[in-house]
Amino acid sequence: MDAQGVLHAVSLHAHPSSSKPLSTTQLRFSNPLLDLQKWLPTSPKTLRTTTTFPRIRAAISRTKKEETVEVVRQQLENCYLIAGINYQGLTVKQFQELRSSLPESVKLIVAKNTLVQKAVEGTPWEALEPCMKGMNAWMFVHTEEIPGALKQYRNFQKEKKLDTNDYTGAVFEGKFYAPTEFKALETMPTRAEIYAKFLGALQGPSSSLVSTIQAPARDIVMVLKAYVKKLEEEGSGQ
Repeated sequence: MDAQGVLHAVSLHAHPSSSKPLSTTQLRFSNPLLDLQKWLPTSPKTLRTTTTFPRIRAAISRTKKEETVEVVRQQLENCYLIAGINYQGLTVKQFQELRSSLPESVKLIVAKNTLVQKAVEGTPWEALEPCMKGMNAWMFVHTEEIPGALKQYRNFQKEKKLDTNDYTGAVFEGKFYAPTEFKALETMPTRAEIYAKFLGALQGPSSSLVSTIQAPARDIVMVLKAYVKKLEEEGSGQ
């Protein structure tokens, strides 16, 4: 069958009631499906994808952000110190090792600065603002033993040779500490050391007691807290 015969046969198949062959132009528009595909810019499947999926992704993204803000707010409860750590360049394995090396009283969370800023808004932790730059992992310390908590990361940093992944700042008792001021936090006496010092002053000459009383108010408060806790423990054990 020649080309003209094929055209005639296809034309009869498209319009069996007509005995007159269709022209090439008529045949091109005789199929409704072809006409629909010609005039629509995209297929129905593509239209559903472009109009529905972005909305779903936006909703999921918004939900995740809200969940992150809530997680940060939960960590603020009974928190004594928050420190930022530059985690840019850390591998997933290194980050997991760091998390596992920290005590249970210290939580490490990766969150965008904007979300952390939203979570601490209206609280004393707003003082963290100076370190809301770059890529931060946030350390939440839930113990009064600040030096010990900070030392955990120092040891990890030294072991892995992460010189550039330093602390970016911290807030303790409403005050912001820049990276250059961390020595004051890392050398704070522990509760046991303060308690021993206080007891030694009570048992020693009066001049020692006066010297202790004249110590920074923070130390005195920590001593009193330790003493009250000791009394509570002794009372509960009776």
